Amino acid sequence: MKRGSPRRRRHRGPDSGITGSRVVIADRGGREACRLRGEVALLRSVGVEEELLLVDAATWEPHAVSAAVLETAGRAGGGDHGFQKELHGQQLEFATRPRTEMTELAAEIRERRAEAAEYAGKAGAAVAALATSPLPFESAINPDDRYLWMEREFGPITRAQLTCGCHVHVSVESDEEGVAVLDRIRPWLSVLLALTGNSPFWRGQDSGYSSYRSRVWGRWPSAGPVEIFGSAAGYHDYVASMVATGVLRDPAMAYFDARLAERYPTVEVRVADVCLDASTTVLLAALVRGLVETAAREWREREPPLPHRVGSLRLASWRAGRSGLEDRLVHPLTMRPAPAEAVVRSLLAHVRDALRDDGDLSFAEDGLGRLLRTGNAARVQRDVLRRTGSLHAMVAECVRRTQS
Repeated sequence: MKRGSPRRRRHRGPDSGITGSRVVIADRGGREACRLRGEVALLRSVGVEEELLLVDAATWEPHAVSAAVLETAGRAGGGDHGFQKELHGQQLEFATRPRTEMTELAAEIRERRAEAAEYAGKAGAAVAALATSPLPFESAINPDDRYLWMEREFGPITRAQLTCGCHVHVSVESDEEGVAVLDRIRPWLSVLLALTGNSPFWRGQDSGYSSYRSRVWGRWPSAGPVEIFGSAAGYHDYVASMVATGVLRDPAMAYFDARLAERYPTVEVRVADVCLDASTTVLLAALVRGLVETAAREWREREPPLPHRVGSLRLASWRAGRSGLEDRLVHPLTMRPAPAEAVVRSLLAHVRDALRDDGDLSFAEDGLGRLLRTGNAARVQRDVLRRTGSLHAMVAECVRRTQS
């Protein structure tokens, strides 16, 4: 997150946060308390980072114009415009403000996407919420000291990383709570990957995967699932030991599927592809908040995390990236194959109480039902290609859907 810490908003008085029948009051731990029908529930704030693909507005091929787009954004929005460069010049990232209401988060995501499209248009480009480029591309590493170090150190791994993900930040009250959450959400992250698969094509070919981005991203030596840490001290010692090997430049290169954020009091879930439709991004954010709250409650009730081994979690992640919602997944509770719909409904059941308390249950039920009926964005891309017969036309359609 780059646009402010996801702590509570300041309120001028006890009535300043009234929205319908909900009254927002201040809480001390990065959350907001909402009194609804006489009951109090704490709403954790949520922020989203989306990485977008910049493509030429005529050829639909990746277009390395991020510097020009950021210059335009700076002139239009000043220093706090919310956009920043990424590893490749064909990428653009934005971060939302921390939100507690999903309707507000949805509005901001659509606003940021529209701004990105406007700024890109002035550089002869368009933005597409695609997790990999369907069309071939040349590496265009941004001339940043950090990125150039990564290119020297990791070579073709770095040059291949024209991939776009979606990161969700959810507020936690302490590192101790955050690590307890990380330990307990591990088995469920592969389901989020299956839901958000949006990268079936790679360099002009169908990869056969729902999320080929996850396979490319997994080439980083620190990427993927991790073991149970047990405590905040255990987590920080683990990261420090990784950096001490000299392979990683700094703790920010601990590319775990979920981690403690470096600069904010949040858990950062990094497993998802960027979502083609903004509504799927918001669904992801609601589910991640539900997972964080559910895990925190389990920790407070002294329920231990499931003791799945990292190897099993890696296999579950591979299956999710390969199959998406089209086939079986590895069930988070049993680590055995199960139909994708059954696994998705198990996720919903797992976080149902938290979603209900957050006011997100109906939204999540509708969104998951839609994805189970229509498929994830990988299926959408393949369907458009079958209809048009052209990867270029498919990218053009995805550009349109990015802003819909």
